[in-house]
Amino acid sequence: MHRGRYIWRRTLFALVTVFVAVTINFLLFRVLPGSAANRLSRVPGASAEMKAALERQFGIDKSLWEQYVLYLKGLFTGNLGISFSNRQPVAANLAEAFLNTLPLVLTGTIIALAIGILLGILSAVRRGTFFDHAMTNISVLFYAFPTQFVGAMLLIFFAGVLPSAGMADPFAMALSPGEQFADRLRHLILPVATLALTLYAEYLLIMRSSVLETLGEDYVLTARAKGLPRGRIIRSYSVRNAMLPTVTMIALALGTVVSGAILIEVIYSWPGIGRELYQAVLQRDYPMLQGGFLVITITVVVFNYLADLAYAWLDPRVSD
Repeated sequence: MHRGRYIWRRTLFALVTVFVAVTINFLLFRVLPGSAANRLSRVPGASAEMKAALERQFGIDKSLWEQYVLYLKGLFTGNLGISFSNRQPVAANLAEAFLNTLPLVLTGTIIALAIGILLGILSAVRRGTFFDHAMTNISVLFYAFPTQFVGAMLLIFFAGVLPSAGMADPFAMALSPGEQFADRLRHLILPVATLALTLYAEYLLIMRSSVLETLGEDYVLTARAKGLPRGRIIRSYSVRNAMLPTVTMIALALGTVVSGAILIEVIYSWPGIGRELYQAVLQRDYPMLQGGFLVITITVVVFNYLADLAYAWLDPRVSD
C-alpha cells in the first residue's frame, strides 16, 4: 500500500514537472532578443514586407497566448514546428540526431558505469592500499578535467591512428556491410573514450564512499560476527545498499549526458543532437532549440522517475 502511494506520488510529480518544463521551455525562447526572421531580413535586398512574410510563415506574428496554445497542440500531435534553417520538421531532425547520439551515449555510459562501479568497490574493499590511493587520485584528476580538454588530448594523441571526425567514412558506402559496421565502430572509439573518461571518475568516487559507509553499518558487523564469508558480505549486504546513491547518479547521468555530449559531438563532428543544438544556436533556429531542450528536459525527468521506481525496489523502507 505504501509502495503504491509512493509510485503514484512520484508519477504525479513527474507529470507536473514535465508540464512546468514545457511552459518554461516555451517562454524562454520568446523572451530572447532577435529571431530567424530578423536575421534573414538583414540579407541585402530584403524588405519590410519580406520580414512580415517570414514572421507569418514562422507563426511569430501571433500573440504569446496564441503561440502557446498552438505549441501545446503541436506537442500532443508530435509536431514541434519547422526548422528555420532547413525547413524540415523539427521532430524528424531531432529523431535522426537522437538515433545518432544514442550509441555514443549508451556505449560511453555503460563503459563508465562498469569501470567506475567495479573500481569503486575494489578501492573501498582495499582502503588505504596503494591501489586505493592510485585509483582515487587518478579519478579525481579525470573528474577535474573539462570534457573539451580530454577530447582535445585524445585528438592530439590518436588523430593519426583513429578516425577523428564524423560518424562514418564518406566513401564507406562502397564497402561491404561488415566493413561499414567496422568503420562506424572505429569512428565511435574516440568519442566514447572521451565520454567514459569524463564520467567514470564520478561513479568511482560515489561508489567507494557508499561502500565504505555500508561496511561500517551494524548489519555488516552482525554478518561478520555470524562468520559469513567476506565475499558474501560485500555482495549481499554492502554493495546492494551502496547502490542507492549510485542509482541516483546513474539516472542523473543518463538524463543529462545527452546535453553533456554537446561538446563531444562538436569536437568530433558527430552528427547527434548535441551538434544539432550547437548549429541551431549559431543560426538562431528557435524551433530546433526549443525542441532539443524539450527532449533533454523530458529525458532527465524520465530517468529520474525511473530512479524513483528503482528506489521502491531497492530500499525496503519505501514500503514500510
